[in-house]
Amino acid sequence: MASAAKAPTNFADVPHAGIVPQPTHWSQHLPEGALSHIPGERGLPVVGNTFKMLADPHAFAKRMYETFGPVYTNRAFGRWHVALIGADANELMLFDREKLFSSEQGWGPVLDQLFPRGLMLMDFDPHRADRRALSIAFKPEPMRHYADSLNRGIAERVVQWGGASMQFYPAIKALTLDLAADSFIGLPLGEDADRINQAFVYMVQASVAPIRKPYPGTLMRKGVKSREYLVDFFTKETLRRRAEGGGQDMFSQFATATLEDGSLMPVDSVVDHMNFLMMAAHDTITSSATSLIWLLAANPKWQEQLRQELRAVTGGEGRPLAYDDLGKLELTEMAFKEALRMIPPVPSTPRRALRSFEYGGYTIPGGAQVGINAHLVHHQEEHWDDPYRFDPMRFTPDKVKARHKYAWVPFGGGAHMCLGLHFAYMQVKILLAHVLTRYEIELAEGYTPEWQPWPIPKPKDGLKVTFRPL
Repeated sequence: MASAAKAPTNFADVPHAGIVPQPTHWSQHLPEGALSHIPGERGLPVVGNTFKMLADPHAFAKRMYETFGPVYTNRAFGRWHVALIGADANELMLFDREKLFSSEQGWGPVLDQLFPRGLMLMDFDPHRADRRALSIAFKPEPMRHYADSLNRGIAERVVQWGGASMQFYPAIKALTLDLAADSFIGLPLGEDADRINQAFVYMVQASVAPIRKPYPGTLMRKGVKSREYLVDFFTKETLRRRAEGGGQDMFSQFATATLEDGSLMPVDSVVDHMNFLMMAAHDTITSSATSLIWLLAANPKWQEQLRQELRAVTGGEGRPLAYDDLGKLELTEMAFKEALRMIPPVPSTPRRALRSFEYGGYTIPGGAQVGINAHLVHHQEEHWDDPYRFDPMRFTPDKVKARHKYAWVPFGGGAHMCLGLHFAYMQVKILLAHVLTRYEIELAEGYTPEWQPWPIPKPKDGLKVTFRPL
């Protein structure tokens, strides 16, 4: 990558913007030219590179990286962004030793109208306090309850999948929503299920809609109206839980969570956290489970190795996977990690610089929108041999130890490491325990699905698979 090699390493040799007036909110833009010392592309008038990015974000990012190096600027969605590419950049931004980066202001342009005040959109002390309060929902006792719920719900649904070809993505999406209703909310959604599912679909789609105002007829309008519906739903449920007493489900844990001073978390905070975490669990687990099923179907030898491990641990076909046995599925976990490497459910992560900092030979001014690209780093040959090949053995302990700690970041890192990552591992392991001990997963010969890569990856045709009874 010739252009990257030319990047100077001595800051004194680097042209930079000097002192730039720092905007105090993400909606305020840097002065024109504040990033002109950093190489990049403006794109078309008004729209910049928005439509190029939406058409193929991975190809776009790869081309920009190969052209401009590990630090480049890009204008899209009405503002300038600074991309920081590489495992070192991931560590700088996610670990954030110096508290340089705001997650709230980074995600703000994308999510503020849809998932405001969710845990991912909080910073520093408020984030730490709410994360601590919410972590009660992921302690061993509630997790055991979720495991029982997941085993029951998955077993009931999976037995319906055998035989004919089916579209896996909509099937697992519907199942994941039902599982979330049971494990997270503690009640069957009934006739609310379809509306809640559609609400989350509209909100996720609206997060990257080119039109950012909720004008009538726009996707953003559908997303904002969907949020209003869910806020009303979760507010009523929070009040009911507090009046009637909670259970072991996640929502009841949130509704009765207390802050460090012993007071109950405000109702609107419970609602915002529940709204965000339902979306995160619903859509990201659906995406990652789909990518893993596809990769196992495309790699039958690996599928068989996982089947043997699952049978040995569970004791046979369709047997529940006990909570205490989750840690025994080492190869299954490595396969899931490899699927998360190849198709991370959150391909890129934004932040906003709160102060000026130096990286890659450049000064990035305070107020700049910055971001890392997990998908690109997950496919860099300096960290991964033959990166487009499915190989769970990349995650043996010795290889993990030898690799840069931040070369693999599907769950983020640092203070914002995904709170529900252990729940995700548990749900996927239980899913595979019920699927692989019953079925051989098959793809039609020559079939490769085309993926919608962003904002959360999914196969455009729903992923056509056949679950052939063993």
